[in-house]
Amino acid sequence: MVRADDDFVERVLRIVETVPPGRVTTYGAIGDAVGSGPRLIGNVMARHGSGVAWWRVVRADGSLPPSHQDEARQCYLEEGTPLRPSGLTVDIVAAYWQPGG
Repeated sequence: MVRADDDFVERVLRIVETVPPGRVTTYGAIGDAVGSGPRLIGNVMARHGSGVAWWRVVRADGSLPPSHQDEARQCYLEEGTPLRPSGLTVDIVAAYWQPGG
């Protein structure tokens, strides 16, 4: 497994901190912004993302790992993040925010 150095971790977390409330971005979009793949971004978020709005980073389909779904859903409701009719995933088309855009 590739490990992220401190500078890389900081770049990823800085991007997450800029995602506006009620919006989301994807692991892949952050990876594109920092020149990495989505798996490494997921690893950074899992290890270092607890101090940022981690729920604003989702899979490309608008979902989070099931272990975080309940807590994230509460944050989405509080922030007014658009959800799909099921209420379990983000409406990625309506809520998407492009890093650096």
